[in-house]
Amino acid sequence: MSFELPKLNYAHDALEPHIDAKTMQIHHGKHHQGYTDNLNKAIEGTNMEGKTIENILINLDMNNKAVRNNGGGFYNHRLFWEVMSPDGGGKPTGELAEAINTAFGSFDAFKEEFSNAAKTQFGSGWAWLCVHKGGKVDVCSTPNQDNPVMPGVGCGGTPILGLDVWEHAYYLNYQNRRPDYVSAFFNVINWEEVSARYQQNK
Repeated sequence: MSFELPKLNYAHDALEPHIDAKTMQIHHGKHHQGYTDNLNKAIEGTNMEGKTIENILINLDMNNKAVRNNGGGFYNHRLFWEVMSPDGGGKPTGELAEAINTAFGSFDAFKEEFSNAAKTQFGSGWAWLCVHKGGKVDVCSTPNQDNPVMPGVGCGGTPILGLDVWEHAYYLNYQNRRPDYVSAFFNVINWEEVSARYQQNK
């Protein structure tokens, strides 16, 4: 069974003015579609066919560049769309808020660390909030389409929030102003979804 491009839970223009419709159309419909198609080609006829993307990435041979790049691209973008919402913003509550306060001291301190991870990732890559078994959370960044699910990458654990800092994610609207894009992202974070992922993976 091959992978399919996930449908969005909102319209392309629903995240405006923070993320513009044209960027969403290209990012979802072209970039994510490309990763999806190329992942299917890369696993066709191999023992990875029919497995979940998580299972593929956890057991990945990191020298398999086609699956590493396209499997990562498929997984990362699927998470990215789901942790954003037109009704997003604000702050997390409940156990996730407690875990963030324990790890970073405050939500503002977490926001600063996450933002710095996104802003200082050289070239293309991602910033992540990850949860480990037992409920501890931490922040890291990874290059290209790598993610902490892969062997020996980033902070380990399970990503529950990810921010794409490839230029295709923001350049039409923000040009070289990556910090403005990172700041805008906090207005569309779906903390209910992030909290649900925290509960599932702690």
